[in-house]
Amino acid sequence: MHIMESLKAELHCHNIFSNGHVGYLEPIYDCNVTIPQQLEQAYLAGLNVLFVTNHNTIDGYRQMLEYKKKYRKFDTLNVYPAEEVTTDNESHVLVYGVDHAIKSGLSLHEILDEAKKQNAVTIAPHPFSLMDALREDSVHCDLFEVFNSSNVDIYSNIKAKKFSEEKNLHLVAGSDSHVKSTIGRCTNLIHSENKLDDIIHAMRHNQIKINTTGYVQPREVLEHIRYKIENSKNYIDIHVSEFYPRSAWAFSLLYKLYMLSPEGVFCNALYRISISMLKRISRKINFEGYNPSIFRERDLGTIAKMIF
Repeated sequence: MHIMESLKAELHCHNIFSNGHVGYLEPIYDCNVTIPQQLEQAYLAGLNVLFVTNHNTIDGYRQMLEYKKKYRKFDTLNVYPAEEVTTDNESHVLVYGVDHAIKSGLSLHEILDEAKKQNAVTIAPHPFSLMDALREDSVHCDLFEVFNSSNVDIYSNIKAKKFSEEKNLHLVAGSDSHVKSTIGRCTNLIHSENKLDDIIHAMRHNQIKINTTGYVQPREVLEHIRYKIENSKNYIDIHVSEFYPRSAWAFSLLYKLYMLSPEGVFCNALYRISISMLKRISRKINFEGYNPSIFRERDLGTIAKMIF
């Protein structure tokens, strides 16, 4: 007899095995969440299903299974393989139920073809974020992440909701967790047995609905930023010299001020100012027709004009 359940699922989270796989244009260090921390937080959040969606690798999934076997309290939580794949234009695609990793740098349709060969399901993550977004091409994925916790500019999620209504898309929410406390921030209910094949079938046939949503909090954003900055000095120097050589002095000054007091008034004020700027840019890109490629082109002059 098959017992169908409403499984509480986390569909978008990372751990330390994302580090080193994000891509050439991103810092090596992406996430500081260890496997024990991730499992413990998932357990406390009452999850039944946890898909580990590390960047361009399925490392971290099998290691989690090995650790999980040692503790019976995690028996109610099943962990399954997934991957957040970077396309040839730096957009991201989530792929669920993969047997082996899909390499980065392929076109969207090549990734979707590879996912189909593995009988996997795809989701368009943060579809209208300022970076890494599929935008209108999101319609080619099986499911659409209409709410992403990390879209603190707000307008990216508003645009996603509007677009999903226009296109009648099948919706999920994603925590996009990079720090321990955000695991389970967004959850979905999957009507399925707690087996991978059944879950993939249910997701493909839209037997899934959003359960809870919530934004990442400022302290959590700052925790993530702090981890990336404090472990990425060499990357920052190389990146600035390559893309912003004339502004290197300004970046150097900001870095020194940050390192004087990473949790001080200056950093908190800079965060608030940055969020205000991101909101202004996101509104212009998502609702006023401005070019969404400005961040990929690293054009500080154009970005500044959009802000001011």
